[in-house]
Amino acid sequence: MSCNPLSEPQLAANRANALHSTGPVTDEGKAKSSMNAVKIGLTGRTVLSPTDDALIYQQHLDRHFSELSPATDRERALVQIVADAEWRLLRIHPLEASIWALGRLEFANDFADESLLQGKIYLTYEKDFTNLALQERRLTNQRKTHLAELQQLQHERKEREKLEASTDYRNRDYNRASEMSSNARCHRLPFDPLRFGFVFSLQEMRTFGVFTTAHRQVTGADLDFPNWLAAHRATQKEPQNA
Repeated sequence: MSCNPLSEPQLAANRANALHSTGPVTDEGKAKSSMNAVKIGLTGRTVLSPTDDALIYQQHLDRHFSELSPATDRERALVQIVADAEWRLLRIHPLEASIWALGRLEFANDFADESLLQGKIYLTYEKDFTNLALQERRLTNQRKTHLAELQQLQHERKEREKLEASTDYRNRDYNRASEMSSNARCHRLPFDPLRFGFVFSLQEMRTFGVFTTAHRQVTGADLDFPNWLAAHRATQKEPQNA
């Protein structure tokens, strides 16, 4: 298939279009174009920008996971969100500095007075400075909100773990006595918890076994033996005090 040669006017038009498609060429145009990338870097889904060091970012993540110690999938997800918000926050001040630097390159020859130069830079890039400030507040609030959720989840988890550990400790004597009672039955020997230093009787152990089995069937959880024993003994004393 042969191609018809382009006329001189068509070639001229193509050259003109090519010049328009190569992007901004002035310092001001380049600065504004760079702010488009800034907006993406602060709000887009991709955390790493082309200039970011992936190794440093991984170290940043590792430090957050080490310091915040997540233990569940939700906690790990929150640590990721907090770390990414902080990573984006760390971009803002260098970006502000780069805008001031670009402004100085653009207007340094126009203003000998420093205050006038700064005013010109700010007015020229006011929208970009405002956008950075808005993004900083948004990211700060996001980080604060998700960090608070993480801390609340971790507090609740640790309280549950503490309660479970405390319950296990409180029930330790009952569990030991139960094991000794089972061994005694296997060898057809009598067993009296009081003779082995326990503060509860064999009858109290058996009664608790019945109660906690019923409680487990209904709720799926065991009773706490010390609490049950105190309540049980209180009810035993009520008829005598009446």
